[in-house]
This record gives sequence, structure tokens and C-alpha cells, in this order.
Amino acid sequence: MRRLTIVGGGFAGLTAAITAAEAGVRVTLHEAHRTPGGRARTSEGPHHTNEGPHALYAGGPHWTWLKQRGLLGPLAPLPASEVLRLRFHRGGSVLRTPPPAMIRQALRSADRAPVDTDFRTWATGLAGERGARAAAAYSGVALFHHDPGSLSARFVQERLHRAAAVPPEAHYIRGGWGRLVERMVARAWELGARIETSARVDSLDDLPRDQGPVIVATALPAAARLLGDPSLTWESGRTVLFDLAVRTRKGDPFVLSDLDAPGWIERFTAQDPTLAPAGQQLIQAQLPIGPGASRADGVAHAERLLDLGFPGWRERTVWRRESLSQGRTGAVDLPGTTWRDRPAIDRGDGVYLVGDQVAAPGVLSEVSFTSAVEAVSLALRARRGDDRKGLDLKHA
Repeated sequence: MRRLTIVGGGFAGLTAAITAAEAGVRVTLHEAHRTPGGRARTSEGPHHTNEGPHALYAGGPHWTWLKQRGLLGPLAPLPASEVLRLRFHRGGSVLRTPPPAMIRQALRSADRAPVDTDFRTWATGLAGERGARAAAAYSGVALFHHDPGSLSARFVQERLHRAAAVPPEAHYIRGGWGRLVERMVARAWELGARIETSARVDSLDDLPRDQGPVIVATALPAAARLLGDPSLTWESGRTVLFDLAVRTRKGDPFVLSDLDAPGWIERFTAQDPTLAPAGQQLIQAQLPIGPGASRADGVAHAERLLDLGFPGWRERTVWRRESLSQGRTGAVDLPGTTWRDRPAIDRGDGVYLVGDQVAAPGVLSEVSFTSAVEAVSLALRARRGDDRKGLDLKHA
């Protein structure tokens, strides 16, 4: 395979570009925005935020891949004193420790969790109704869904187990994920990949005829439009993203997790003070909402949690931002489905689909990474197969 075209310069697209370029392929990547990164972009200005809270799970395959290539860069370590500031909301009270039944449920491996049973039913039989409800709410930090209990038990338990791992799997890129994107872009350039920004592709027919195989690395709704295939759909979440900068106050928690309903507030400057100006703390939250709820409902949820855990936050606020993320929170698997049932990576005719809602395993960004590596591997194998067929015909 001499050439490969990638549409979309987010985490999946850049992973595919580096993987293919390392194999000696000439890569051209088209990114619609003026800078690559997708949802991994970090905003400019005094408050460095991503599109929702971002963390990198050390237990995933992309951790090793990034580390081997020197792309991880400096991490933002969480001081031991901040670990002790993890708080939980339940029944109007702020707790220092979660319910024991929830802890026992989180420690269970996902291997024995059933695929065809919803998490609420399965976990209730093991942890009781209250323990199952708290566990489902806590798992929201890793799946951004308003009702985790209604999803496949295997799907939810995997995310719950990894989100509650000790020592924590979640790590933070110092300076925000934008720094990781910058290193990935630089690596792709070093390998000879061509990255064209402000280069929107509305149809694959617009690409040059000699572009080689095509990897579509956009959000699933955009991919459906680009490929003219309305069947490219999968269940995702709706979540309100809430960013807040407040004047520093001693005693603010590191994290406040709602165990009554999925919702998570985190003080990101606890591990990385560079994300906000001196004397300020950057808080990011994600509050999943149901189909009939509005952005205002999610914001109200965030404000209730802030009232409980961050005294005087309104008077201390120096900056805030709210947004609604819909269909951009990764795949969620309903009972009876697994990652294998999601839209296939190989779309036929030399077209491949990657991202966080396709048929690849993993948690959060791991799905994007795994699908990108798999797409390049499939394209290489397909090209070798075509070359072998041509060789056989030549000698027939």
C-alpha cells in the first residue's frame, strides 16, 4: 500500500496516520477545522479546558503505544493530600467514603457480568438495590449516560471496575490533551504524513482517484452523511458540560461524585495548576441528561452539587461556560449487545471507519485508538492480498 487517505484529525485519525506512516505508507490527512485534535483539543486562553473532562487510563493499549513513542509527555501527578479530598453525595449529604456495597460491586471483575441482562437487575442481586444504584451512578464518569442501570451489565461493570481501580488508572496530561495532540501531530509530520487543515471533505468522490484506501475518522453522524449510509448509528449519551473557574479556597474537594444520579465534578487544577491563572481553580463537570431533559436541567444538577461541596462558589466565580454534548460521548451498549455489534470498521471497497462508536473494544478513547490501529492493519492486509492475487495471475 503506497498511499492512504484519512478524513478527520482527532485522536483516532492521528493514531491511524502515525501507524500507517510507520509502515512506510504515504499518508494524507484532511481535517475540517484549522487545528487537529477533535474532542481532544484544549482551548486557548487563561482557562485550558477540553470538550468535557479528559483522562487517560493507564490500563489501556494506547497508554503503552503512546509511551513507547515518547508521546505521553509530562503527566500531572495528583498529590496524596488531594486523593483524600474525594467526596460522594448521597441523600443530601456529602460523604468521605462510598457505601461498602458499592465498593464490593466495583471490585468485581467484568468477566462474569452478563451481556444480555441490564446492570440494575444484575447488580441488585449482588449488592442490593441501594448498592446497585450507587454503583450505577458512579460508573457515569466513564460512560456519560443518564441511566447506566439500563445498559448491558458487562458494559457497565467494565467501566465501573476500571474507574474505581486502586491505584487509579486515570492519569492527566499536563497542560491538557491539546499538548498530547501537538506531540502526535509532530510525530506524524516527522514520519512524512501530510496534514491538511481547514480541508473539509463532504463526499469521498471529492478525493483524488489515487488516494488509496480511505479511513473515515469523524463522529458517527458525520460519517453516516459522508458515506451516505443512514445505517451508521449507535446509542450514545447526552451530557451537559459545565466549566467553572473560581477563586481558590482551601478545603474544596478534589472530586464530588453524585451517587443518587450520574454526575461528576472535578477540580482539575488539583493535579495541574497550569490550567488556570494563579489564585484560581478550574472545575469541570459532566452531568448526563435523559432524552427529554434540557441543558438547564444539567446545569441545575451541577449547581446543586456545587452548593453542597464548594461553599461560596457563586461569589468566587470568575468565569463559567456551559454546553450540551449530544451523540459525542462514545458508544453505549444496551442489554444483548457488545462492541462487536457496533458499526463495522471495514466498510468494503477500501473504506474503513474508526472512532469511539465502532466495533472495537476498550473504554473511552481506547475504542478510537484500537479501531484506528485495526483499520490500518486491515488496509495493509487487503493490499497484500491484492498484490498476491496479481502475482498469482501473472504466473498462471
